[in-house]
Amino acid sequence: MAAKPDNGPDPAPGDSLRLTARCKAGGCAGKLGPADLKGVLAQLDLGSHPDLIVGIATGDDAGVYRLSEGLAIVNTVDFFTPILDDPFTYGQIAAANALSDVYAMGGVPKTALNLVCWPHSGLPPEMLRDILRGGAEKAREAGVVIVGGHSVGDEEVKYGMAVTGVIDPRRVVRNVGARASDALLLTKPLGTGILMTTFKRDQLPADQYAAAVKSMAELNAASSRAMLKYDVHAATDVTGFGLAGHAIPMAEGSGVTLRFEESDLPLLPGVLEWCRAGKIPAGGRRNREYYGPRVKISDEIADEMAELAFDPQTSGGLLIALPEADAFRLLADLQAEGNLEAEIIGRAIAAGDFPIELV
Repeated sequence: MAAKPDNGPDPAPGDSLRLTARCKAGGCAGKLGPADLKGVLAQLDLGSHPDLIVGIATGDDAGVYRLSEGLAIVNTVDFFTPILDDPFTYGQIAAANALSDVYAMGGVPKTALNLVCWPHSGLPPEMLRDILRGGAEKAREAGVVIVGGHSVGDEEVKYGMAVTGVIDPRRVVRNVGARASDALLLTKPLGTGILMTTFKRDQLPADQYAAAVKSMAELNAASSRAMLKYDVHAATDVTGFGLAGHAIPMAEGSGVTLRFEESDLPLLPGVLEWCRAGKIPAGGRRNREYYGPRVKISDEIADEMAELAFDPQTSGGLLIALPEADAFRLLADLQAEGNLEAEIIGRAIAAGDFPIELV
């Protein structure tokens, strides 16, 4: 039986300046549930255009619009509620998360617009300044110019970016196209949803908190550059819908089954223990309810490992499908650049009864 989701305690009077006390769900765990979102999108007709290379049909990470034979723009937007209390770090993570969608497509982000929801009273303006300062620092690290933004009064704090990047329209990396026998490589460890739920309960040790923050604040730029040296068949970034939720469109759109090896999944420190203790975010429960029927989980797998397949990630890594020989070379490249947490976590096989298998 799955653990009950932990939404955290009610804020205490002294918590009024804690960013996480002012939101019901933090980071990408605050996304609308996939079932609700799919129902709304199914009723929309957004039309088409001959220069629209990638739209919403397959749930890709970003849209791609061709400007000329050799140039296209990549558009994405992402913002969320605070996942931690330090405003500067929150700004960094929100920016890294927004930029990630461009990297997942193989593009290079160029400009960004800030998106801010902020209460009219109750929080000092210096906190907003520090959030924006954190986002600006991460944008500079990415070589991105912030060209403006928009703000709205809102009692629940939110921050993120609308990002525009560039890409060669002949080299767009989609979230579909994986082939049977491809290896599956994940560039960041799993578990941010569970760990940051534990943080909201004031129970997360400092070393585990630091590891989660380091992972979330890291850009996917180096991983994106490295993967483009190889014959990548498909890629996506793993965020609020969890590993399973982002892998299912890849599997179904590619006509294959993605088989993940439980023993190869990279995990953040402490995540299994907190999962066993019931620190499951509500977003993880929604993900499992919606995606669970399309995931075949071996009987030998402990429930805490199954939960991690649905854990909502904030600023997660890239899931990349490519030929096995290239996957090992890419893994070596990533390790040489200091990414020691990337792992080959499974392979694509001929389509079976389930799009995802966890074995």
